[in-house]
Amino acid sequence: MERYLGPQHERHDKMTPQQQVTRRLFLGATAATAGGLLISGAGRLGADPIATQPGVASTDHFWYRLQPEGPYIDTQRDNKAFGFSDESVFLSEDNGLTWPHSLAFPNARNITFSCILKNGTILFATRSRLYRSTDNLETCEQVTVKDADGADYVPHAPQNADNPGWYFHPLDGVHTWDANGVEMVAWGNYCNVLGGAVPANIFYSADSGRTVKIAYAFGRNPYYRDNGSAGGGSTGTLLGDPDNPVICRHIHCVAYNPAENAFYACTGDRQTPEGHECHWLRGTYDAANDKWHWKVIVSDASNSRYKAGGINFVDGKVYWVADANGPNPHDRGIFRCDPADIANPEAHTMLFNPEYESANMIIQDGVILSSHYAPASPYATGFIVSLDMGRTWAQYDLKEFGRRSPLRFNAKNSDGWFRVDLRSGWIGRAEVLFIKPKKAPAGDRR
Repeated sequence: MERYLGPQHERHDKMTPQQQVTRRLFLGATAATAGGLLISGAGRLGADPIATQPGVASTDHFWYRLQPEGPYIDTQRDNKAFGFSDESVFLSEDNGLTWPHSLAFPNARNITFSCILKNGTILFATRSRLYRSTDNLETCEQVTVKDADGADYVPHAPQNADNPGWYFHPLDGVHTWDANGVEMVAWGNYCNVLGGAVPANIFYSADSGRTVKIAYAFGRNPYYRDNGSAGGGSTGTLLGDPDNPVICRHIHCVAYNPAENAFYACTGDRQTPEGHECHWLRGTYDAANDKWHWKVIVSDASNSRYKAGGINFVDGKVYWVADANGPNPHDRGIFRCDPADIANPEAHTMLFNPEYESANMIIQDGVILSSHYAPASPYATGFIVSLDMGRTWAQYDLKEFGRRSPLRFNAKNSDGWFRVDLRSGWIGRAEVLFIKPKKAPAGDRR
């Protein structure tokens, strides 16, 4: 059934008339139902045989299903999927239907990151260690990360062995890009929430994971020291680059713009006496010399649109979704602009205002898929979707899953399904959901 959120949810003062919210019921094709908000002009989409498959539910804009029984599916690429159980890692070559490749790995329950490269290499990490397999999990080897100068980057000795920190855990789900004909891997760690305090870093590899180095190391944040607790605090071991005055709690997103051959990153979370923790950075990579040049292009308060995530580049434009919180008023929405105008809010176009916090979004084949942060939203498991690059929008509450925050959106697999983490609260691992967009009506396509 549809969730009614009250008249305040119908106010979108910054939106154009075609984006005003209207309400209607959405009927699922299975016993599972989804509440939704439909933007007028989106039109009703036709039924499809996919929705009759066991375990598949349907909204007007997409089908959705939980992952099948078996390993926890942590990432996917084309027809491949990487998964794990408590003590083993697995590789599927048919989108998780079967798992012919596996490797005993006693620390698998603590995996926090994985990525499949186009040559088949798998990078995966536990809380503080990074691994690489080049032979479909016949074997794997630990990768020693290097700092920007090429020296070994060794994780700190934690005050609490049960909280060594999430050194490699990302919030976003796309980490590989073709940069001038070379596949680049780049990601930042979303940390200092669970698992112990760690430094905030952007990591990269330009050689299929043989070498993984730090592209950018943030400074020592006095509010996230290692004191043995899950999220750190104002006492304990200082962590980070002592020579960098730019501090943050963690990294929300790293993305690549092929039109500029440049990488962008955004961070969180707060405003402190030492300054802002919400930054946007632009970085360029000098492949010939294996060097990076980074510039902070804007820093702002936590209630601004720059506390954000879900950065995507399409046709030279940058898209993102705001995670603004803190003191009112909150400057939230899904935005688009030219990259050169990121620091100029007057040049931004707000495509949609979901009204609640979000830091996750993916754009592929004209589909924009974003989500709600469950602890700050009346939606239990909220999704935001456009099938036509932002011309029309809908929001859905898949409340049969309980209070979940969808994040780590992977690009569609070879069967057309996005993979999404459902996290309990904000960041605790729970379930894996697959979403397959429907086609927009012919009149709404661009």
